[in-house]
Amino acid sequence: MKKSRLVVIGNGMAGMRTVEELLKLAPDRYDITVIGREPYGNYNRIMLSPVLAGEKHFDDIVLHTPEWYKRHGIELVSGQTVVDINRSRREVLTDEGLVFPYDRLLLATGSVPFIIPVPGHDHPSVVSFRDIQDVERMLAVTEHKRRVAVIGGGLLGLEAANGLLKRGVEATVIHDVSCLMNRQLDSEAAHLLERDLAARGMKFKLGAQTKQIVARDSEHLSHIEFKDGSLLETDLVIMAVGIRPNVALAKQAGLQVDKAILVSDTLQTFDPKIYAVGECVQHRGSLFGLVAPLYEQARVCATHLAEIGVSRYVQKATATTLKVSGVNLFSAGDFSGKDAEVIVLRDVSAGVYKRLFLKENKLVGAVLFGDTQDGSWYFDLIGRQTNVAGLRDELLFGKREMADA
Repeated sequence: MKKSRLVVIGNGMAGMRTVEELLKLAPDRYDITVIGREPYGNYNRIMLSPVLAGEKHFDDIVLHTPEWYKRHGIELVSGQTVVDINRSRREVLTDEGLVFPYDRLLLATGSVPFIIPVPGHDHPSVVSFRDIQDVERMLAVTEHKRRVAVIGGGLLGLEAANGLLKRGVEATVIHDVSCLMNRQLDSEAAHLLERDLAARGMKFKLGAQTKQIVARDSEHLSHIEFKDGSLLETDLVIMAVGIRPNVALAKQAGLQVDKAILVSDTLQTFDPKIYAVGECVQHRGSLFGLVAPLYEQARVCATHLAEIGVSRYVQKATATTLKVSGVNLFSAGDFSGKDAEVIVLRDVSAGVYKRLFLKENKLVGAVLFGDTQDGSWYFDLIGRQTNVAGLRDELLFGKREMADA
C-alpha cells in the first residue's frame, strides 16, 4: 500500500510531539517530511535559560537529533523556510526553491517574539530571547560588555536576567507596571519575588515606559531613555515582552486567521487537508503558550492524522508552577479577588506566602510563594469545584497537615 505524504512545517516542540504520537499510532501510514528554518534537530526551548546561565550545553537540550529523523525514516529539511503553500496543487515551496507535495499538511509555525517598535529597536545589540541563536548572540555580546537591560518582567525576562547574572553581567529588568509577573502573581507575591531577586543582585526599573534606545554608533549602544525623562546606560537590550502567533504563511495561503490560525476541535483548519498545532493556533477564541496544552493538541491531532481519531481537543484549566531563579512560585485559577473571600498565610522568617480565594465555599484561585508543594492539590480542588467548607480552617496548611490531623 502506497504511503500518504505528510509535510510538517515547523520543527519545534508541538509539531514534533505530533509526529512522535503519530509514529506510535500509525508508523507506516505516511512518508513524513519536516521543514524547519533552524539548522538543527528539534530542541527544548524551555531549557534555553540554563544554556544561557552556563548550566547546560546546547546538546543537553536536543530532543531529536538528525540521526533520530533518519532512524524513523523522516526527511528533515533544516535551515529552510517555507515561503508558499499551493493548496490547489497541495505543494509547499521553500526559500531555496524546493517543492514538496503533500496529502496532509501540518502547520506548526509557532510564534515570533514581539519587539516594541521604539526608536532604536532594530540596532544589532537589541535581541529577543526565543531560540538558541538569540542565546549565542547574547553570550557573544556579553563577553566584552557588562551591562544588560532586559525589557519585560515576566518569566522569560527574569530568566534572561538571571542567566546573565550568573555569567557575571550586571542585569536590570525593566517592566511597564509596578509588579513582576503580574499575569501570574498577585502584588504581594510579586513584591516578595522582587525582594528575593534583588538580594541576588538583580536590579529593577518598574513602572517604566521605554521611549527610545539610543546608540553610540552602529555597533554600540549608549542608553535607554524612558518617557519620564530618566536614562539607563546599557550595552545590550533584551526584549522579552511576549510573543505573537506566526500566521503570515497561513494568511498568505488563504486559511482563516483571526489572532492565530483558526482550528476545530480536531485541530483541523478550514482546509480539511491542513491541520495546525501549537502557539500558531486559535481554538474557541483562545491562544496557547504553555507546553501542556500544546502536547494535548499534538495527541489529539495525531489520532486524526492516523485516521483513527474520535478525540476532540478540550481546553483545560492550567496552573503555573515556576521556579524563577531558585524561587518557587505557583498560581492557578482566578486570583483577582473580585467578589471572593481571601485567606492568607504569611511566614516571613520561612519565606512562605499563601493566598487562597474562595467563592461560595469553593476554592477558585491560589497564589503560593516559597512553599509550592500543595499546588497540585489546590489545583485539583479548583478544577473539581470541591466544597471546602469543612476544610476551611486547615486549608492554608495544605493536604499533608490535614491528613496528619
